[in-house]
Amino acid sequence: MMSSGKTGTRFLIEDMASDNITFTGDNRRRYSRNLLLPEIGESGQRALLNSSVLVVGTGALGSIVSMYLAGSGIGRIGICDFDTIDISNLQRQLGFSTDDIGQCKVDVTARRLASINPDIVVEKHEGLLRPDKARELFQHYDVIVEGSDNPTTKYMVTDIAAEKRKPCVLGGVSRFDGQVMTFLPGGKNYRDIFPDAIAEGGYTPCSLGGVLGPLPGIVSSIQAAEVIKIITGAGTTLDGRMLLVDSLNMSFTEIKLR
Repeated sequence: MMSSGKTGTRFLIEDMASDNITFTGDNRRRYSRNLLLPEIGESGQRALLNSSVLVVGTGALGSIVSMYLAGSGIGRIGICDFDTIDISNLQRQLGFSTDDIGQCKVDVTARRLASINPDIVVEKHEGLLRPDKARELFQHYDVIVEGSDNPTTKYMVTDIAAEKRKPCVLGGVSRFDGQVMTFLPGGKNYRDIFPDAIAEGGYTPCSLGGVLGPLPGIVSSIQAAEVIKIITGAGTTLDGRMLLVDSLNMSFTEIKLR
């Protein structure tokens, strides 16, 4: 369930018997920078450790989002992708290396997350995500991260997240431009902002239009911060706003969604 307040919106995990988690030794050192933040502290870190996040797409956005979530202590992370690693990915998908070329992105990402934080659970969902599979998967996670590279998947993921009343953090990149939006249950959805007809004629994949390598890093870092804020209640999320990133001129524009 969701709880709103002046400092933000917190996703309350039902089994908050997380109070039995104690921060001592390596555990306290691992999360020390989070624990030092008054907006997160021990209660927020417990919420992170007891939360679950599904990352759809482990490419330019998802590979980086998932690493930050693993480092922050999200207790259970699901990763969903059907693709294998190509040499062209390595310009921006820095969770992968040259030695990983040809391997399944889900497998390599899972190993990477486990190496970052062996205390968390990583669940692999390999294969193309279709609506029936998405409906089944989404009910087992608290927050959904949308990191795909095509409008069809973005509509499906955000539609089903809204249907299942799951917070969803969406990111997108193209050439030098990026966008981040957060959708909370009961609010506006991706389809409300971008009708299908707009996307069908105006989408150019990175494989044709290109993308600046560091741009997905900027966008995915913002996505990870949004997830952490949703779970801990720290700060204010992008719910009701769209953040546009212009990396060519290094400017950020906020658009209020009415």
